Amino acid sequence: MDLHIHTCLSPCADNSMTPPLIVRRAAERGVDCIGITDHNATDNLPAVRRAAAGSGVAVLGGMELTTVEEIHLLVLFDDPAAIAELQRIVDLNLEGHNDEQAIGEQLVVDEHGECTGRNPRLLIGATALPIEQALEVAHGLNGVCIASHVDRQSFSIMSQLGFVPKGLALDALEVSPRSPMSPAAAGAPGGAGHWAATGFPIVRFSDAHFPEDIGCIATSALVDGPSVEELKNALAGRYGREILH
Repeated sequence: MDLHIHTCLSPCADNSMTPPLIVRRAAERGVDCIGITDHNATDNLPAVRRAAAGSGVAVLGGMELTTVEEIHLLVLFDDPAAIAELQRIVDLNLEGHNDEQAIGEQLVVDEHGECTGRNPRLLIGATALPIEQALEVAHGLNGVCIASHVDRQSFSIMSQLGFVPKGLALDALEVSPRSPMSPAAAGAPGGAGHWAATGFPIVRFSDAHFPEDIGCIATSALVDGPSVEELKNALAGRYGREILH
């Protein structure tokens, strides 16, 4: 699974991150399941799903939501209605308009990669949702909530809060591809083992903004099919499901 992939809708992603290229690159890398997680928006998710039809690559949907504290959260759902409801709530709590010259284009595309429009909102901005409320909303819609790239020096729960609160209702922590996984580095600051000591399950995804990033790192899981519900079971170690890394 590589569940942290941006399309050309995210202003920080390359415009080449179109549905057909994302799906093709994931298949070439042997990725079974991808997550489309643009910043505060879901416009390109349907097109990626159409592009993936018959490819053998499953597509989970959601977004990388930015809380008022400027913490990035990966939130993913099985139910399209839940995704639509989260988008409605985010839109109500997101102010500002995009400046393409200063920030980048926010392209809405079809399954062939052809541009059909632009999202005018300031998708790179922070919503007015505190992290606790964002988690409550996402879990209320039966989503999974993962703190993004916790080892990064910006837009992570560590950079913004300085620690990971033990009682916070996160399902997992994501560490970036640069975080070492070797036994020798397991307990080192910044290593994946270091984050595992927090007590939260650990996953690693590519956070792809360019085609060559897709599948550069992924997390394997023993599940009965590609779904958010099965992912939640694996993260919790329920019903024989588990994260394998």
